[in-house]
Amino acid sequence: MTWVEVRDAIKAGFRTVIVPSGGLEQNGPHMIIGKHNYIVAWAARRIAAELGDALVAPVISYVPEGDYDPPTGNLMFPGTMGVPASVFAATLEGIARSLKLTDFKTICFIADHGPSITLQADVAAKLTAEWGGKGPRVLAIDSYYADAAETVYLRTQGESDASIGEHATISDTSELMAIHPDGVDLSRLPSVSSALQGFGVLGDPRRSTIARGDALMAMKINAAVAQIRAATGHMNK
Repeated sequence: MTWVEVRDAIKAGFRTVIVPSGGLEQNGPHMIIGKHNYIVAWAARRIAAELGDALVAPVISYVPEGDYDPPTGNLMFPGTMGVPASVFAATLEGIARSLKLTDFKTICFIADHGPSITLQADVAAKLTAEWGGKGPRVLAIDSYYADAAETVYLRTQGESDASIGEHATISDTSELMAIHPDGVDLSRLPSVSSALQGFGVLGDPRRSTIARGDALMAMKINAAVAQIRAATGHMNK
């Protein structure tokens, strides 16, 4: 959009803006590094469409990924790129302050990466306290990332906690298969489950499917929309 189009959209009633953040990290041998970016961009557009009066900011790709020296977590694998937590928090804050000038009334932080969740909540709380109702409402949409419902769903599909796992496994692999199938190649996975962790996988993604991804994405989107509506009294346009 041009700035003129943003101005006119706000005048037309688009007073909510979604600020999605993703991440650039290893996701096993079978998924692209930018997994989070694709998933959250796709989800944010559909959340905005459901709300009916929301625009979507560009995805924040650089988020905390662990320590550098010595490297921890995903930074132990080539290709992962992260920033310090303070940098990510300052980036969110700067974006929100910029959007305040643009006269949005509600700013929604939505993160697809676990370590970003607490930070976006902290920034939202800080700005809410500072602006004291005289600026836009800043919301951290944590229900988008809450995985309890997803875990229950996968258990009903016959999966164990071990196969559901924590990283680069059934849920996120299925989600990426559903929204960006070119980013997944299950044939690259080792055939022996005991070898998966050495490839950066915590769980077992070999039973991932597009159908599961569709269901899981719907859960995330519906949860986010419900939280935003509950906090703002949103109604469809």
